[in-house]
Amino acid sequence: MRPMNILIINGPNLQLLGLREPNIYGNLTLEEINVGLSKIAESLGVRIEFFQSNHEGAIVDKIAAACHKKIDGIVINPAAYTHSSIAICDALRAVPTPAVEVHISNISSREHFRQQSLTAPACIGLITGFGADGYEWGLRAIIKHLGNISKH
Repeated sequence: MRPMNILIINGPNLQLLGLREPNIYGNLTLEEINVGLSKIAESLGVRIEFFQSNHEGAIVDKIAAACHKKIDGIVINPAAYTHSSIAICDALRAVPTPAVEVHISNISSREHFRQQSLTAPACIGLITGFGADGYEWGLRAIIKHLGNISKH
């Protein structure tokens, strides 16, 4: 049996983590988050691939390619596109690959325009407000979900 393949997608400006509003997003860089996730994935026996883009179409293309690349699950932080991208929502709905949405900050306690996620309804779950730990919990959640599916 082949190991699970999980795609981690990060949206716009997340390459600026560590610099961008550390009072909201913390001091970890995206690279540091990815290194930590790689160690967790290795300990769980899963493969992960990382993708970050500031471009909506590139994110849509990456989601669409997931089913052809044998990606089993997606963990996505659409960042600002969370609140504006019907295209990313449609891409998540179009592929059979389940996704978990994560956010470092609690979007429900942010500015009014950040409180609604257009993309979360296309995901199996949403983890928000637990800092960078949300990525680990999203990874564990998608792995557990996929394991539960394979048992049926």
